[in-house]
Amino acid sequence: MAENIHTQFHRFVAPAEKEALLGQRGIVLWLYGLSGSGKSTIAAALERSLHEGGHFTVILDGDNFRHGLNSDLGFSDEDRHENVRRVAEVARVFALQGVIVLVSVITPKKSLRSLARGIVGESFQEIFIRASYETCATRDPKGLYAKVAEGKIKQFTGKESGFEEPCSPDLLIDTEKIDPTSAVEMIKTLLPE
Repeated sequence: MAENIHTQFHRFVAPAEKEALLGQRGIVLWLYGLSGSGKSTIAAALERSLHEGGHFTVILDGDNFRHGLNSDLGFSDEDRHENVRRVAEVARVFALQGVIVLVSVITPKKSLRSLARGIVGESFQEIFIRASYETCATRDPKGLYAKVAEGKIKQFTGKESGFEEPCSPDLLIDTEKIDPTSAVEMIKTLLPE
């Protein structure tokens, strides 16, 4: 069936024209790390800062996707792969429209980050939001770590389901040492001119 489907991008307004209209270049800023590391907090602060600077952004948050488009997926390796694939495809479409896309998804494995980069292409920026499991468990903004400790959640990233730290992300932000405001300023240096 896929062989009978053809993309139609060549008929649309060119990405460069859309970027010129918006006065910005499309980019995907892919923030990943453990639950509670600060991904969503930083993405929200970054969105506010960029909006106030006259930029058009969209946030693709993992929790929001899991309640909507990806509500049919669990946390098996196959489902995590499909979750990242879908988010990356949506991010790519937005970036091609000249949008600054802020993705906040755990993305625990190197292979998943490679998958996302492969789908998005050259506008992909990998931003590792680092915080230890212990720090995230102390923060526990969603009460998930408490449920893990009680045995109520299985396959939790960082516990039963591993998290592979990156060797060379485009940017590393350690939220045990850096506050969200400083993180935002660091990420803004990745934006294309």
